[in-house]
Amino acid sequence: MRAIDVIAATLLVVGGANWGLVAAFNFDLVAAIFGEMTMLSRMVYGLVGLSALFQAFQWKAIQQRWAGRTPVMAS
Repeated sequence: MRAIDVIAATLLVVGGANWGLVAAFNFDLVAAIFGEMTMLSRMVYGLVGLSALFQAFQWKAIQQRWAGRTPVMAS
């Protein structure tokens, strides 16, 4: 995988986990770490959104990179 794919996937996991915490416990992890709507927390939110768009536009390329790979099955 390319580094940009790893970064984008990591940001999506962070964003997904954060919104899960918001939905389940009304707790915003990013705001707790960086402060409520500071420039740094807004930058994290923006990067999460951009990574989602990047992954959406790269979906076909990602599928093609993974097309030749098959999961290893335990016997």
